[in-house]
Amino acid sequence: MLKNKGKMIGVQVTITRLTDETQPGWVECRLTDINGEDWTFVEKAPMVSKPPLDAKSSYPQQGVIACELFLTWLDITGREVVTIDTSIPWGVKSTNGKTQFDVFASQLTRLEAK
Repeated sequence: MLKNKGKMIGVQVTITRLTDETQPGWVECRLTDINGEDWTFVEKAPMVSKPPLDAKSSYPQQGVIACELFLTWLDITGREVVTIDTSIPWGVKSTNGKTQFDVFASQLTRLEAK
């Protein structure tokens, strides 16, 4: 399990398409929670992807949304589950305003400071 001790944590997402080419470029991302529900985000491309993305890029692409880890537990099958909040540190929220999600710990990754 990734412990958030001064390190930035991110949750893996799938970048599905470019939504706006206006600088810095905006992309649609999807996060799948532990229940298999997909959550959509529209975010600045540099916030979710290291490689630059534009209309010529191939989609889907892998991306990461920075988040804060709140709770950790095991589900009934023994898989590690975490509750994350994408509003911390950069105010990212889904298109319907949701910011807290239950995801599998395997969906998390460490981020390098920007």
